Amino acid sequence: MLIKSSEFVTSATEPSHYPPASLPEIAFAGRSNVGKSSLINKIVNRKQLVKTSSTPGRTQLLNFFLINKEIHFVDLPGYGYAKVPDPIRKKWGPMIETYLSSRPTLKGVILITDIRRVPGIEERHLTDWLSHYNIPMVPVLTKSDKLSKNNQMKQQAAIADFFSIDKNDLTIFSAKSGQGKDAVLSRIENLIAGKQV
Repeated sequence: MLIKSSEFVTSATEPSHYPPASLPEIAFAGRSNVGKSSLINKIVNRKQLVKTSSTPGRTQLLNFFLINKEIHFVDLPGYGYAKVPDPIRKKWGPMIETYLSSRPTLKGVILITDIRRVPGIEERHLTDWLSHYNIPMVPVLTKSDKLSKNNQMKQQAAIADFFSIDKNDLTIFSAKSGQGKDAVLSRIENLIAGKQV
């Protein structure tokens, strides 16, 4: 998949604010500070299409981006950050679940996990939701440049065990080096085409 154009469309908190459901969509989900914005920016070849922040929990809306004028990427709010005010944190679950359960054009979710940490209860909840709604998931392990190749392989095995999947189903990615960029794009292409990922 070659990305030639990308532009911000809108931010939303509820279905009435979403763009018309006319294009296939790929959502990006992950806990706060896993490098979600950096991953999207890297695969679309833009430095600041998605605003990155050193403050975890900054994305509090669903952000829609038009890719190649034929696909939407949807950046979901990060979850699991304790310092975000309670009222905001309590909105995130329902906001994300409403989107996942009601969006007919959603083709799959890129689930982003920091390779240095084994996933926790939030990832379990999200994967349960995806399974419940029959939404395909592509797990991507970010920040691989922070670990040696040997430690990458150890963490890949531990995270595959957590998700009960084959370790080869996990894509290792670095926004810094570009490792895994083509693999992520290829899996997005497969999701849009409805193929096995």
